[in-house]
Amino acid sequence: MTKCILGGVSMLTLSLSLSIFNGTHREPSTPVIVEKITEDSLYDNHVNTIYNEINLEYTGLSRSVFEKALTGFYNLKKSGQVSEDKSILSIADFDKNSTEKRLWIIDLNKKKLILNTWVAHGQRSGADKATRFSNSNDSFQSSIGFYLTAEIYRGQHGRSLRLDGMDEGFNSNARRRSIVVHGADYVSQGTINALGRLGRSQGCPAVPSELSDLVINTIEGKTVLFINVTDQRYTSIYLDEHMAAAFANNFNQKDSTSYQDSTLTI
Repeated sequence: MTKCILGGVSMLTLSLSLSIFNGTHREPSTPVIVEKITEDSLYDNHVNTIYNEINLEYTGLSRSVFEKALTGFYNLKKSGQVSEDKSILSIADFDKNSTEKRLWIIDLNKKKLILNTWVAHGQRSGADKATRFSNSNDSFQSSIGFYLTAEIYRGQHGRSLRLDGMDEGFNSNARRRSIVVHGADYVSQGTINALGRLGRSQGCPAVPSELSDLVINTIEGKTVLFINVTDQRYTSIYLDEHMAAAFANNFNQKDSTSYQDSTLTI
């Protein structure tokens, strides 16, 4: 009887030993890494897609400036203040010298660059490069931030386009200051050749005379203009990327069938 019990115990011990041996010598499983796709990462891909499709890098527009402008566009669109009929985004990058073509007009719907040309800054903002900015009357300085284009009128500079500044404290006095888009002869290659820079305005983003009608006709009627300057003091409620990503995502789900290559259509 004792032998039977001992034999049973031995078999049980052997069985457990084999189980442990087999368990400790199994090939380790390869961990599966699941990358979480977030709204923000889709938005980042979306910005890259548009930027690359329009080849904006080759025109001198930086990706970071484009992202800021596009973010403001979406947030202003979300607020219901932007035209439903146009998807035009204009960007003036005053980080660049006046001799560079630093104004871009982009059709986001068609993913097309309509125009890249010169744009002037204010007399008291600086010589070739704008370094000082103001929201005050009679400052003769440029104002940075997001604008909505408004109505066309005829004034001392001929056919012109009124602007409404959307950033309180930075450009909110634009209409009171008569900060408008207009054509000017001093925005030309001839002036650059003569002075080494463009001529300067009283704070208006003036464009070449021969292109003023094209610019005004393209951007009039509640489209977005962003005047960029790298300035740590500048803040805007329209630069909220998470809010822009959520809006772009929802807008795309309503108006298109799927995220194809993370591209959103506006």
